[in-house]
Amino acid sequence: MKRLVLIIGCVCVLIGNLYSQQRYGFVDTEYILDKMPDYKNAQEQLDQISSNWQIEIEKIASEIKELQAKFRADEVFLSSEMREKREKEIFDKEILAQKLQQKYFGINGDLYKKRQELIKPIQDDIYEAIKEIAKDGTYGMIIDRANGPTIIYSNQKFDLSDKVLYKLGIRTN
Repeated sequence: MKRLVLIIGCVCVLIGNLYSQQRYGFVDTEYILDKMPDYKNAQEQLDQISSNWQIEIEKIASEIKELQAKFRADEVFLSSEMREKREKEIFDKEILAQKLQQKYFGINGDLYKKRQELIKPIQDDIYEAIKEIAKDGTYGMIIDRANGPTIIYSNQKFDLSDKVLYKLGIRTN
């Protein structure tokens, strides 16, 4: 019986030591991205592209409004064939605007693809830097505290964001 208690005690001590050696750290990816010139450039490109596409769609919407106003003004004077032709023209423009909206800003639209093309390599670099820091520092877990109240309290001495920036070759003040 004494041996069993001794074995259980030893196992508990070993497990306790194993868990106490785990180190945890956190990063703030928003902070890291904010300090990265490549990310800022990519975001500016995305904003410009998005703005141009939005202007294109708004131009078509404006054309639709003009066509609708002209149609309402002329409707009583139009033959049924002309009325159908103008209604079809308005309908086709509305479909075009919807298709462009979906093509540019849809779930797998051009903006999403462009964001993947420009931002994903930056995110991959950050992930690799975090992974290296975690391995070098024997961290058991690195938590991202950006975009959510998942950490209620955190000690600043465990913030690895500046180390990630340093690893990426970006110096902070």
